[in-house]
Amino acid sequence: MAAGLGTRLLPLTRFLSKPMVPVLDLPLMDHLLRLLRGHGFTDLAANLHYQPFDMPQCFDDGAAHGVSLRYEFELELSGTAGGTGLFRDFLADGTFLVMSGDALTDVDLTSLVACHRAAGCVATIAVKSVADPSRYGVVVTDQAGGVTAFQEKPRPEEALSDLCSCGIYVFEPRIFDYIRPGRFVDYAMDVFPALLADGLSVNTWRLDSYWSDVGDLDAYRGANFDALAGRVSVSNSCSLRRPGIWLGEGAQVVSSAVLKPPVLLGPGCRVGPGATIIGPATLGTECTVGPDATVASSVLWRRCSIGAGATVNGAILGRSVLIGDGAEVGQGAVIAGGCLVSDRTVVPPDTHLEPGTIVRPVEGVC
Repeated sequence: MAAGLGTRLLPLTRFLSKPMVPVLDLPLMDHLLRLLRGHGFTDLAANLHYQPFDMPQCFDDGAAHGVSLRYEFELELSGTAGGTGLFRDFLADGTFLVMSGDALTDVDLTSLVACHRAAGCVATIAVKSVADPSRYGVVVTDQAGGVTAFQEKPRPEEALSDLCSCGIYVFEPRIFDYIRPGRFVDYAMDVFPALLADGLSVNTWRLDSYWSDVGDLDAYRGANFDALAGRVSVSNSCSLRRPGIWLGEGAQVVSSAVLKPPVLLGPGCRVGPGATIIGPATLGTECTVGPDATVASSVLWRRCSIGAGATVNGAILGRSVLIGDGAEVGQGAVIAGGCLVSDRTVVPPDTHLEPGTIVRPVEGVC
């Protein structure tokens, strides 16, 4: 499922689909393809809608990742189940897996499918216990793990369970009897209640490993830092050079620079004399950190440039952002791709800049 709008990650997703936002310098979808292949899923399909060319341009037919990947474009969003319905011919032969394309996880898909087959149900939902169920679709179960009810983002005091749906499902082809072609159809609102109303069991499987829906900017930052800290098992294109320090091919760090782990520098990164990078911090491919600059607790996408003496603290920078000499970027700032922050300019905390914004100093404040 890769058709969503990614509105809660704006402005980063203004011109980028959510499954393509990077974690450890690789798109979320890249991590997902590696996970699927590792559990023997190699015949894959993705539905596309928002920024639909991002994924095919990056992954093509999937051959480079050891999978076969096909696509279907939705002119209008058709819902979580409606998107699956686009592939009913492709999926009609037997048990199949459906996953959200914008989550970071190392879920044991092999165990999930085994649980589904042992239960003999039409549908199995991966669920996880969460501290705040009001952010998610809540699944209510009986003692045996069978679904009895659903709640969509209930108020905390109204939640009947702390189990959220992870957007990971295993189905039998009979599920297509409940997905009407050409309609907007949602699993939680339409399909699962209809199954229960017809007396069919819906099974659950508890996910105990890492899972993040990367649902907003804070979650996105946290997912990067969790991956950097090893809380989720994912790959990156860098080598561990010393404890907590990963460097990509061709990355250059002068001897007077200071790296305080955990830090990841993507391929071709350059860190100048006297610069300091304080982890957790991830810098994508070909980022440059100038002399005496400081980057702390931040996520930088590819080809960002941090000027001499500049400070970036607790921020997220999209692709090809230029931060001028002596500029300051405050905690919680999110600067989308292609922005220019002029020399000696201050970007206040929690500022969000749209793609291509040019920030010039006005009495010391942008």
